[in-house]
Amino acid sequence: MVNHEGALDGKGLKIAIIVSRFNSVVTDRLLSGALDGLVRRGVSENDIDIYKCPGAFEIPSVAKRVIDSKKHDVVICLGAVIRGETPHFDYVAGESAKGVGQLSLAAQVPVVYGVLTTDSLEQAVDRAGGKSGNKGFDAAADAIEMVNLFKHI
Repeated sequence: MVNHEGALDGKGLKIAIIVSRFNSVVTDRLLSGALDGLVRRGVSENDIDIYKCPGAFEIPSVAKRVIDSKKHDVVICLGAVIRGETPHFDYVAGESAKGVGQLSLAAQVPVVYGVLTTDSLEQAVDRAGGKSGNKGFDAAADAIEMVNLFKHI
């Protein structure tokens, strides 16, 4: 049996981060966590491109264009969809997840889904640097690991 895992060494990797501006009190924290996680693992700040889009619904279309540019080793998608009083949450969260999921299967590079879907702002803040850690930081680790795993396959 041969076990293949991706190392957490980001040296020399070109990273794209797509982040939605909607719910910026949360997404700004996710972005900060991701940047911290990347730099701590050896990614140069000069090798990180950040693409800001209006909301989580737009993330897949931006990700598609970024992937098609073939300039990056991995794409990290960050956003926050917080449940409200209308079914809008269900549509946006579902379409965002479906779009990124489809891209991740078709792309030649890893695509990491770091979009929070929570019932409240408090839950989102907890996952963006609060008591539940920072899912942006986690997405950065996942991205580096996946790039290095892809190299083994």
